[in-house]
Amino acid sequence: MSAEDKASDLPENDIGIDAEAHAAAESESDTIDLTGAEDGPSEDELINQLQADLNEVKDRLLRTMAESENIRRRAEKDKADASAYAVTSFARDLLNVSDNLRRALSGLPESLDEAVKPVIEGVQMTERELINIFERHGIREVTPAVGDRFDPQQHQAMFEVPTAEHAPGSVVQLIAGGYMIKDRLLRPAMVGVSRAMDVHVDTKA
Repeated sequence: MSAEDKASDLPENDIGIDAEAHAAAESESDTIDLTGAEDGPSEDELINQLQADLNEVKDRLLRTMAESENIRRRAEKDKADASAYAVTSFARDLLNVSDNLRRALSGLPESLDEAVKPVIEGVQMTERELINIFERHGIREVTPAVGDRFDPQQHQAMFEVPTAEHAPGSVVQLIAGGYMIKDRLLRPAMVGVSRAMDVHVDTKA
């Protein structure tokens, strides 16, 4: 029996059932594809999500760059400060030498033996050279005058003097000069400060 004869011998009902099953499978496949397409993100949603991700990356990049720049600037400032103030301790020690030279010169009598004058001139030259060295390293004197207002940022009060000659809180005596190195205080000026006179009330009257 040939294949055609076998096919012709199949019941018509069986052929119809196979066709219907095939059609139902195709319909179900189409339904699944359509449903999947409806549940997934749209093109606009994908674009918006990508744009949001891009903005976040840009924001993080800008923050990282800003932080790196701040670190670089701090490092440069620390390096500059280390260079500018490297001589601070040494300069502070030299201030005592300068003070001693000044005291030695200020304590000399007016009349001096001729043999001593060359020594005095040598001390004066040493003091001037020391001042020049200070200036080359950004060290300058900030010494108040008598009568100036006491400044706790630059002055150190060593004692108080009751007086009516100056307003309370004024400099009445200079003990040692003050110095700045660049924009920092190297040593405060050591001064005596005035205060108001004590008022005595006569209780016997």
